[in-house]
Amino acid sequence: MRKPVIIGNWKMNKSLDDAKLLIKNISSENLDINVEKVVCVPFVYVTEVKKLLEETDIGLGVQNMYFENSGAFTGEISPMMLKSCGVSYVILGHSERRTIFKETDEMINKKVKSALQNDLIPILCCGETLEERNSKVEKEIVEKQIRSALDGIDKNDIEKVIIAYEPIWAIGTGLTASSDDAEDMIKFIRNILNDIYGYLSQKVRIQYGGSVKPNNIKELMGKENVDGALVGGACLESTSFCALVNYNL
Repeated sequence: MRKPVIIGNWKMNKSLDDAKLLIKNISSENLDINVEKVVCVPFVYVTEVKKLLEETDIGLGVQNMYFENSGAFTGEISPMMLKSCGVSYVILGHSERRTIFKETDEMINKKVKSALQNDLIPILCCGETLEERNSKVEKEIVEKQIRSALDGIDKNDIEKVIIAYEPIWAIGTGLTASSDDAEDMIKFIRNILNDIYGYLSQKVRIQYGGSVKPNNIKELMGKENVDGALVGGACLESTSFCALVNYNL
């Protein structure tokens, strides 16, 4: 049985005071203990948020990292630094990193390996553009992203990886893949994992992301292969994030 996981990606939002208030409001609610919940905050808030999460079962994550542990990489954050601050999760390969900051499949693969080597849980993102979907090459695109990112990842580590399927055309647009579309692609991803890792594919959690909201989460989570959600806008308010976590209550 794969444990459901709801992850909030704050992106580049909130002042420090707003961030602290949001965490206090979330942690004051009665949240489903059967759901793994994670907040991925901006780097600069990690230490303060970590303090506020100490008495909760909410995990702390960030939205990116570099693959080297130290060195002359001005402006970058290493996995070693993240671990020393109490971070447990890291989003890697998000479409905004791929498109705006030109991250390659090779770089994302290095980051996944480095995260695992440093005992961080990678949240590996994949997904196609609207043009790619309309051209009927969405599965080809996603398969390339998955196989490239997991190249050289040992079977002993694959269970630690969370995969997030986020169709780029549904991120922040208000558009959402239908639950059937999400299930179809996530099942396809699981089949890729089965080809690489065999039965371990059934232990890997695969999320959907892209305009997930309280009014569509239950239908998405009702699908056999959908194990959670990577959430953007809806995680920036405590009421909506908590409603997502408590989708089954």
